[in-house]
Amino acid sequence: MTTYLIKGASIVGAEPTDLLIRDGVVAAVGRDAAAPGAEVIDADGLIALPGLVDLHTHLREPGREDAETVMSGSRAAALGGYTAVCAMANTDPVADTAGVVEQVWRLGQAAGLVDVRPVGAVTVGLAGERLAELGAMATSAAAVRIFSDDGHCVSDPRLMRRALEYVKAFDGVIAQHAEEPRLTVGAQLHEGELSGRLGLAGWPAVAEEAIIARDALLAGHVGSRLHICHVSTAGSVEIIRGAKRAGIRITAEVTPHHLLLTDARAESYDPVFKVNPPLRTDTDVAALRAGLAEGVIDAVATDHAPHAVEDKECEWQYARPGMLGLETALSIVMSTKSLSWDGIAERMSRVPARIAGLDGHGRDPAPGVPANLTLVDPAATWVVEPAELASLSRNTPYAGMELPGRVMATFLAGRPTVLDGKATK
Repeated sequence: MTTYLIKGASIVGAEPTDLLIRDGVVAAVGRDAAAPGAEVIDADGLIALPGLVDLHTHLREPGREDAETVMSGSRAAALGGYTAVCAMANTDPVADTAGVVEQVWRLGQAAGLVDVRPVGAVTVGLAGERLAELGAMATSAAAVRIFSDDGHCVSDPRLMRRALEYVKAFDGVIAQHAEEPRLTVGAQLHEGELSGRLGLAGWPAVAEEAIIARDALLAGHVGSRLHICHVSTAGSVEIIRGAKRAGIRITAEVTPHHLLLTDARAESYDPVFKVNPPLRTDTDVAALRAGLAEGVIDAVATDHAPHAVEDKECEWQYARPGMLGLETALSIVMSTKSLSWDGIAERMSRVPARIAGLDGHGRDPAPGVPANLTLVDPAATWVVEPAELASLSRNTPYAGMELPGRVMATFLAGRPTVLDGKATK
């Protein structure tokens, strides 16, 4: 394995220093770090972060390889500065058995660009009727620890309680898509003044908040771990804050698009802005940013949701919800100016790694630490060109936007997956 000497990097915004990477770990840190024959990387002006970890990625394989594959999604992740992603279960077939999660895990290993950790389904076929093979997935080679029916809410409270009880035995976590389905029948965008004016069925904030409140109580009763996917409302932030103060084992994530975009984008009727949960109001965006900075919201997760052209370039009502996120997430978070470099490391790497149980990830570069890291140029800017993204899909809501920050290099276990801003394979 090649030895790398990274010169002049600022670790999480501290004073510039050198890092020596050898045999998959950070061998030395400091101006005296050196090794004869090491490949030198000039990192003057660059920020060294622990490799980013995404708790919520849709890689679409198996079943929708026209939209994304594990390889193409892994490449997009590496270019975005990620070293680990949690691949959601709503594939075809659904990742509700040990066989399917092991397939996804092995595809990730073969791609070799990020650590792909499958998320197992909570219920068989995401149907919400009976529990999937949670124990078999947990003890499989993929060692699943996060379970989610994302895209569907586990709306039956008795089933949700049983799932929470089951995963407690191996310290697993249930990641809930918080949406009371009886309140969102036919919903197209955030319920508010704009939905009424456009004549589209609204998705009320209370549909999210009611499930979060219910599940927080269930998790507190059981004493198990609950994670809330893609929090989108100010009310949700308050409920999560109260649950944490009560000692409930609850964590939550927010997406970059919910930190930046509002429901005003739907006025264009451009389906690229259709997402579930929907884009909300300025008030919600402000509350999400504040909750993230405070730590009420634990992590930024992309909810990277690639879609084939025919599923997005159609009438709003028929378009599938979802946006690309892996390659733009860090830049979007930087653009909000909500977090310091240490805050970015905390919310996009350290805490997500702890939630997912990824011991080799989410650790700041230091001697003996696995060399999972990314180098970012904070002074660079770039314009989002959909055709130039690594994803097989093009449904980015940021097309044509100039964004701050550029990932210049990413290392996975000491191997470069990105160098000079380009994927190594």
